[in-house]
Amino acid sequence: MSIWSRIADAISALASGEGLSKVFERLRTPPERSVAFTIGVIALGAKMAKADGHVSRAEVSAFREVFHIPPEDLPKAAQVFNLARQDVAGYRQYARQIGRMFADDRPVLEDLLEGLMHIAVADGVYHPKENDFLRNVAEAFGIDERSFLTLRARHVPDAERDPHDVLGIEPDMNYAEKRARWRELVKEAHPDRMMARGVPEEAVKLAQARLSAINAAWEKIQDTENSSVSSGTV
Repeated sequence: MSIWSRIADAISALASGEGLSKVFERLRTPPERSVAFTIGVIALGAKMAKADGHVSRAEVSAFREVFHIPPEDLPKAAQVFNLARQDVAGYRQYARQIGRMFADDRPVLEDLLEGLMHIAVADGVYHPKENDFLRNVAEAFGIDERSFLTLRARHVPDAERDPHDVLGIEPDMNYAEKRARWRELVKEAHPDRMMARGVPEEAVKLAQARLSAINAAWEKIQDTENSSVSSGTV
């Protein structure tokens, strides 16, 4: 049975009235843990699509960028997405359940939130209702406001993109501390490192966008530091 068949079965169980907790309990261990992660993106992504009133082709394409869907599984994947759009559960319920499932693995929750942000901005517009949705999901995941703003700064073009926010550091930190944090983030985002800590393969694909934002932020900080040294202000 393919991953998409297992996901379709799980979401069909939700649609038929089986409890969300019971369905997710069946998906706690690998490889089902990866299935649960995928269900989280589909279900929350479908709910988020309702936040701004419509689902665009760009958002669907963005989902397919994050999750490779073999041609033979496309019909099943479409069924999954359509099932997830039904009001089988409120999105906060999905978010809280996923948050509990990955309570001991916060990076996975951040990966999932980044995936949702990637889908949210795919149509070129970051709607205020999408922002509210994502902030509520972050809260349900136990992700604090500062961390939410850091993740948003990496993925949302219209959001304020202070390089310090992107790296999650304070502006008054010294250069060595900033550089150490940048190097740590680069290591964390490396695909091999992510796979080693058990991140679902689909989530690893998000690392490229994250790594690009992290490196761009570091370049801005370096430019600012170099300008300060040249002008004699440091």
